[in-house]
Amino acid sequence: MSEISPSTQTGIIETEALIVGAGPVGLFQIFQLGLLEISVHVIDSLGVIGGQCVELYPDKHLYDIPAIPFCTGQELIDRLQEQIKPFHPTFHLGQEVAELTQQADGRFLVVTSKKRRFLAKTIFIAAGVGAFQVRTLKIQGIEKFDHQQLFYTIQDPDLFHHQNIVICGDNEIALDWAIHFVGKAQSVTLIHRRDSFKAPSAKVSLIKDLCSQNKMQFKVGQITGFEENHDRLMHLQITGSDGLTDLIPLDILLVFLGLSPKLGPIADWGLDIERKQVVVDTERFSTNIPGIFAVGDINTYPGKKKLILSGFHEATLAAFAAKESLYPEQKIHLLYTTTSPKLHKILGVETPTFD
Repeated sequence: MSEISPSTQTGIIETEALIVGAGPVGLFQIFQLGLLEISVHVIDSLGVIGGQCVELYPDKHLYDIPAIPFCTGQELIDRLQEQIKPFHPTFHLGQEVAELTQQADGRFLVVTSKKRRFLAKTIFIAAGVGAFQVRTLKIQGIEKFDHQQLFYTIQDPDLFHHQNIVICGDNEIALDWAIHFVGKAQSVTLIHRRDSFKAPSAKVSLIKDLCSQNKMQFKVGQITGFEENHDRLMHLQITGSDGLTDLIPLDILLVFLGLSPKLGPIADWGLDIERKQVVVDTERFSTNIPGIFAVGDINTYPGKKKLILSGFHEATLAAFAAKESLYPEQKIHLLYTTTSPKLHKILGVETPTFD
């Protein structure tokens, strides 16, 4: 183990808990740690909070969240963010954990891909199936248009109204956005290398109907190049299976090629890993390294079920285990949010009185 010298302490963020992953389980981990008055920082490889719920199925309904008959992936994330507001967590998005080194005092020095450094007493891996990487276009030079005319995620669809939009992808997200922008954009063109889609047949039929009504276009081919003018993307070069090329004018390029999950540097931390999942016990959801916990889809144990509900349970027990680890001299009492004045104060709500 290496030790940090006092001269290098500048710029290091010290925290009791560092959560890796800002998906639903990571957000609920914040809540459970907050109830136990444990300070939190959160790292996520994606540029937005929400993990798979936001990136893969923001508009799809979930039906297995307790007490909520149904909600979309985005609605679930919105509600979880509302729930953790009293704890004011700090998020560090668009970066991965690049290095982890345990110090002589037991704390963990964590360095991210953006060179942000943390000194954490405990770490919670809530990284789903790994750090998500958006699959990008492999066209040399096109990255210069990122966040200007080229987008891999959509935060505010209104910004793209009245534009000539080209959408690249064959999955349900690509089709959903194509359908959404019909009638709102100046034009919509969907591009995929084959005349087949990884989407429900009803969506595919709707796309074909919209094309037959000339409300949008679908072109079979791959993006093989582009034309620009004064640093502005003007045309895409589309090459079909017959080798012929076509130029498509555009204002906005939306690319939905899916996400690539990678275990990444976590695999080098010295954790017990089985089939790209972190092995934990079912009492504390601790890994083989004391102070590091794993919750949600990233972990494995006998009887594991990859459900958000299961992740919530795991996060709860991991939080109590962390509290015991951080404050071994304290007796940890199980308090209830329905009746505990202490928890009401932490949450900023009024304790009810009864006549």
